Amino acid sequence: MSSDAESLDSPEASGAASEGPGPAGSVRSVGALLLCRAEPDVVEIAAQLLRERMLLVEAGRGWSVLVPEGKPWLHGEEPVDRVLTGWATALAVGSGWPVLALWWDTDRSGYTLAAGFRRTVGYVWLANGTPVGEDEAMRTFAARLGLDTVLDVQSLEALARPDTAADARARMLGLLAVLTRTGLTLPTGLGPGEPADRLREVARVQEGVRQVEWSGWRDAVRAEFGAVEKGPLGPWVRGPRARVLAAAQVAAGLPLAVWAVRRRSGGWAAAAALLLTQGAAGLAYDRMRARD
Repeated sequence: MSSDAESLDSPEASGAASEGPGPAGSVRSVGALLLCRAEPDVVEIAAQLLRERMLLVEAGRGWSVLVPEGKPWLHGEEPVDRVLTGWATALAVGSGWPVLALWWDTDRSGYTLAAGFRRTVGYVWLANGTPVGEDEAMRTFAARLGLDTVLDVQSLEALARPDTAADARARMLGLLAVLTRTGLTLPTGLGPGEPADRLREVARVQEGVRQVEWSGWRDAVRAEFGAVEKGPLGPWVRGPRARVLAAAQVAAGLPLAVWAVRRRSGGWAAAAALLLTQGAAGLAYDRMRARD
């Protein structure tokens, strides 16, 4: 075994970044963030439906960041990227704003962008910074976030080219640097490469931090519809548009739930549950309001 491989397996090398034993007894440092392009008031309502304990912090103009308090990737069969993809998809399909999942472990780092019902787009770098994604993913990423088609796309495409001086963390920081032009400003200490425990500690001391936790279906659904009905998306909560959207959510959620059960995928099961819940609640809410 090479000295590099030995250093990765050494507890001393990982130090405070240790997250627990990996599949082969190695030490794994894992971290994850969910960046939401919406204000905390809006994100808090949607995040409750994930039924996961998270910390919610403002992350600049029009952005919020969710920091998971638990680490399901250490106790289940799914790696961190699949867990985060499921969460991001669940949040995006039930809202009108995109969700960017950032994740990393000792071997890889990457992102997954979820936006509505469209297929997720993502990119991966090996720990040494080697790109293993498709160039088209970067252009799709820029288009869905409304980034500059010239300057921003050039910066993103540079992250997909070989660069022996840039490791995976540097690549992720480069990605975040592009997003600062959209108003994103992550609090110091909340960034790629940090272990989950450290991210949680940093989030807890931020001004205005909110603890998101499950409060029951009735309260969560009532709060969500009440907030949306007062905003520009009101027609999608009540009336013909709302009924079409709710029916589409149920139709999409049923096969996804079956697929998630067969694959034993907790992340996709959460997405299916959110679709089914919002669709059924939307139909019931519209009927109830029609009687008022």
